[in-house]
Amino acid sequence: MTDQPTATAPVGAPTTAPSESPNGSGAAPAFDPERRATELAILDALRAVVDPEIGMNVVELALIKQILFGPDSTEIKMILTTPFCPYAGSMIQQVKEQAESVVEHDVKITLLAERWDPRDAGLMW
Repeated sequence: MTDQPTATAPVGAPTTAPSESPNGSGAAPAFDPERRATELAILDALRAVVDPEIGMNVVELALIKQILFGPDSTEIKMILTTPFCPYAGSMIQQVKEQAESVVEHDVKITLLAERWDPRDAGLMW
């Protein structure tokens, strides 16, 4: 195992690492059930983090874009509903704390510059 984090697919997609081979040549399996279970446990914990202005959690709002696993750390890439969200600091801290309660090691939160689209969360105005 390398010291570099391994990427998961976008949240909700099956997870495989780029170096995995489905041909059975002794490489890691194409689907890692333990990693997927950890990803789902993190997402379940993140449902407790609610955007106070909208009243929905960060998973329902599709703000969590990617979860990266490394040997001693995890990184969560997320976006906000608006670039100048007044609750950004609080929500980021809550995401970090909730994820760390699952993986029991340091979690890095990275904010992406991607714009939030309410249609990603199934919302239409």
